[in-house]
Amino acid sequence: MDKPILKDSMRLFEPLGRIKSRSMFGGFGIFANDTMFALIVNNKLHIRADDSSASEFKLHGLEPYIYKKRGFPVVTKYFAIPELWLPDSEKVLSVAKNALDNAHKEKSTQANARPDRIKDLPNLRLGTERMLKKAGIESVEHLETKGSVGAFKAIQATHTADVSIELLWALEGAINGTHWSVIPQTRREELMAHLAN
Repeated sequence: MDKPILKDSMRLFEPLGRIKSRSMFGGFGIFANDTMFALIVNNKLHIRADDSSASEFKLHGLEPYIYKKRGFPVVTKYFAIPELWLPDSEKVLSVAKNALDNAHKEKSTQANARPDRIKDLPNLRLGTERMLKKAGIESVEHLETKGSVGAFKAIQATHTADVSIELLWALEGAINGTHWSVIPQTRREELMAHLAN
């Protein structure tokens, strides 16, 4: 399905760092050193935009990728690169490098602006904050100190109902400032091993 363009894009982006892909948004996210900057979906290469590059992309007639979540459209920051740009690998690589630089800046800004409330961390809600408080974890700092496995075990110990393993991924993502779906399988296996101890 998306394989040829995925392989070609990953090969093209090799100068940007350690390139990996993961299933994302119904396609494949492309990461350089664990920062996502491109997306292959519907057999098209999409590049991440910030506010300024989004305006530029729109001037060129590029469209953002939109997917449905619970029946509602979600507009992403990823814009489809026109087919006529693809033969110009220098241009595509330059646009991708800019996208990666902006993604790095955004990541470090988010890391420096940590939320005060647990519910404001990625993947978490007010209900999760209440569960954590019931388990004795009152703050973002306490959650970070406890770690995802420690927090998950604390919730299990204070809740009578079964706690879904998805909560462990949510806590891990929250602590790292990322969406739970980008947690690599190897990391999930490590967490499961810690949980079993």
